[in-house]
Amino acid sequence: MNVDKAKKRIAKQVNKGFKGYPQITLAYFGKSADCATEVVIQFTLEEGAEVQEERFSSETDVRENEVIQSALLKIIERANANSVMQIEGVSAL
Repeated sequence: MNVDKAKKRIAKQVNKGFKGYPQITLAYFGKSADCATEVVIQFTLEEGAEVQEERFSSETDVRENEVIQSALLKIIERANANSVMQIEGVSAL
């Protein structure tokens, strides 16, 4: 899938806001605000449930990596998530 198309579909889910559980949370990490080299995706089935976490990393910006963005979208779709939240910006590693 095209990286722009995947990013747009993820952004559409994020813009819906909190609609209940299951919930997916995306957080980007990097050495600078310009380049996120790691993304953490967290899945929460229900309130108070243990959070499941998966990490993807790349030498380049993960936000521009077609394979990683497509994988994030597939995880969101397969989890049947009602809410997709995204931590704004890039946090320092």
